[in-house]
Amino acid sequence: MATALIWLRRDLRLADNPAMIAASQHRHCIPVYVHNPADEGDWAPGAASRWWLHHSLKALSASLDKAGSRLIIRSTHDTLDCLRAIISETGAEALYWNRVYEPALIKRDQTIKLALREDGLAVHSLNAALLREPWEVTRRDGGHYRAFTPFWRALSAMPPIAPEPAPELPAPPPAWPKGQPVESLGLLPGIPWDRHFHDQWRPGEAGANAALETFLESALQGYDDARDRPGQAGTSRLSPHLHWGEISPRQIRAAVTRQQQETVLPDHDVESFLSEVGWREFAHHLLYHFPHMPQDPLDARFRHFPWAADTADALRAWERGRTGIPIVDAGMRELWAIGWMHNRVRMIVGSLLTKNLRIPWQTGEAWFWDTLVDADLASNSMGWQWIQGCGADAAPYFRIFNPVRQGERFDPEGHYVRRWVPELRALPDKYLHSPWSAPEQILREAGVRLGDTYPRPLVDLATSRKDALAAYQDIRS
Repeated sequence: MATALIWLRRDLRLADNPAMIAASQHRHCIPVYVHNPADEGDWAPGAASRWWLHHSLKALSASLDKAGSRLIIRSTHDTLDCLRAIISETGAEALYWNRVYEPALIKRDQTIKLALREDGLAVHSLNAALLREPWEVTRRDGGHYRAFTPFWRALSAMPPIAPEPAPELPAPPPAWPKGQPVESLGLLPGIPWDRHFHDQWRPGEAGANAALETFLESALQGYDDARDRPGQAGTSRLSPHLHWGEISPRQIRAAVTRQQQETVLPDHDVESFLSEVGWREFAHHLLYHFPHMPQDPLDARFRHFPWAADTADALRAWERGRTGIPIVDAGMRELWAIGWMHNRVRMIVGSLLTKNLRIPWQTGEAWFWDTLVDADLASNSMGWQWIQGCGADAAPYFRIFNPVRQGERFDPEGHYVRRWVPELRALPDKYLHSPWSAPEQILREAGVRLGDTYPRPLVDLATSRKDALAAYQDIRS
């Protein structure tokens, strides 16, 4: 066949891109990105994700130009009509895309595939986002998993699929269809709240590969311990690259395997990191089999949980990093500044919100959705249900993180808190994670005035813990 379209979505890369590899076998291959946030229903990309998407599309466009191709961008309110128009303009006889697994997008893709096949087009969808499809990893009885450990054991036992290099793209078509510039999509913020993003992130395939290389060389060894310490550069920070498909989990697993073969690495570091890739796979497995997961608790008892009333002020303090609990405030300020938060701290701030403050987990989920550059529907909703204790393989509800103990254990020298809560920088380590416990003279010497330069705790941790456990007893009975 002469001309094929590749419809790019969450696969913004050239290497290990099955749809692009297949489309490149045709005489002409036209890469297309169709922008229609309405397709995603209640979960259109948030502000931080839109920032990332803008720069990722710019990077992909440059890569395609260098390869002798071109990215055709169009904005529409009807994706099917838009694709039909491009098909008509180009005479394309085939369309390829890589699957996405959000419920609204699965429904959209099924509708489009059926309609275009009825039009006589050859339509093919492939897997570029996961090690294995959600329906491929099954229990012996054919059912799906609800617990991570047996899921990961089953997935790890399956033969790995080797990643493919970037294809050699065919000659350009006689004429390119019209497109529009990335800037016309209006993805960037109107006010410069993203000013620190540029120092932290390099969206695009090249940035993803550089981040992976840096992690393999400097942080994979010792990962099992360092990953829990927010004051250290101990994690890969590959999550936003994975979400937008600038790198694939197959590429990551293959690179880790090569690194282990070439250097002496402790098995527990490698296994610990790969299991984090596995948690992402498990999240997509759950979302595929439980499409209501973003809004409804998998444990139905929690539909009747007695949430606190009149929480608007508490929620605003949490969002702004003004709770008076240092490691929580550090995490929320990190999130606002760079669009990302260390995973250990995500659990801590989530526990405070849902258990000590008894604010619904869906509220935290929505805030993260808008402010995280790695906002991913599967991982975000699974994570919040895990924190609340209402999801699959979730932490027991009675496991309530004590943010003071967590800070003392995982940020013992205070590097993380001092970076993001500078008004406490002069406090001794002993009092840094609980400034309300410091003698008045110590506070004066550190320039800290509780209730003035830094807020008093929003909630009493011990009392609110008892109230949370009592609320849990209500739904158990």
